[in-house]
Amino acid sequence: MQRITEQPSRHDDLEHKSTLDLLQGINAEDRTVAMAVERCIPAIADLVDAIAERMQRGGRLFYMGAGTSGRLGIVDASECPPTFGVPHGLVIGLIAGGDTAIRKAVEFAEDDTAQGWKDLQEHHIGADDTVIGIAASGTTPYVIGALEACNAAGILTACITCNPGSPVSTIARHPIVAVVGPEFVTGSTRMKSGTAQKLVLNMISTSVMIRLGRVKGNRMVDMQLSNNKLIDRGTRMVMEGLKVDYAVANELLRHYGSVRRAIEAGHNL
Repeated sequence: MQRITEQPSRHDDLEHKSTLDLLQGINAEDRTVAMAVERCIPAIADLVDAIAERMQRGGRLFYMGAGTSGRLGIVDASECPPTFGVPHGLVIGLIAGGDTAIRKAVEFAEDDTAQGWKDLQEHHIGADDTVIGIAASGTTPYVIGALEACNAAGILTACITCNPGSPVSTIARHPIVAVVGPEFVTGSTRMKSGTAQKLVLNMISTSVMIRLGRVKGNRMVDMQLSNNKLIDRGTRMVMEGLKVDYAVANELLRHYGSVRRAIEAGHNL
């Protein structure tokens, strides 16, 4: 049976279309992605609760994938420390072929069924950790092999895929299956499938961090103050939280090093 992600595009003769027609066609397909993700929300909610419970016991979150899927996991993992102030190594992205594959495809790296588990073992994977395999097709051997090994070791597994009934969705304990349909360019899963995966990753990491207390109200109170823009944003959060002027808020923020600590200290002054 042909995978949905490999089915022919609903658009044809692309090379004869105007630029405007091409962009309108891509946009029309993109509008369907959010609806596909919406249908996954109950499954995502169950996964978020399971991850948060394990992280409260000291567990970590791993993303694993190849190509675009692997890169998306790495992006999401790398943004958790600056956004939520968590340590590097709490959320980890792994890609078939290693760091070289982030920028340049590594031939046949995704076809190794044993390498994913080897990569996890380098991080001393444990029972409280969670591993999410990201594979648009749902057939990536690197991901499948890792999830099978995790299941055997009693480690929580999940997946983000765009093909129902795919091998990865039957292996993962928490399958997230966003069925976005054929791509605008046949088989180019960096498009709608990649967008769906990115949306789901945003939902998982953000919701988990909120469950872990890393957001107060709607503010990133533990964000890293790594540039002037973020210091300014943090200062304004302190201003709002303490009802003080910019200079006082900025002084508190620079002294205590985080929005959370500055606000807590300000309340005690």
